[in-house]
Amino acid sequence: MTADNFTSVLEGLRQLWPFHMFTVELHGGRRFEVDHPGALVVRDGVAVFLAPRGVPIWFDHDSVNQIIGAPASIQPDDRGTSEPE
Repeated sequence: MTADNFTSVLEGLRQLWPFHMFTVELHGGRRFEVDHPGALVVRDGVAVFLAPRGVPIWFDHDSVNQIIGAPASIQPDDRGTSEPE
């Protein structure tokens, strides 16, 4: 993911109104949910998310596998995007 794309996607999701939680998946499979727009700062391809209890999670455009516009608890089938059986 390029630094510009990374910034654009995160800023777009952060600025949605009303805000919806989204998931960031890092290389290696680690996932976390961004649960509040004010808990995320993005600049020049680098971001920090302040998780509950103030734990910072630093990540950048090179460390992200994917950004999913839904909470981690929602699987593709839960959103109704799977093919009918």
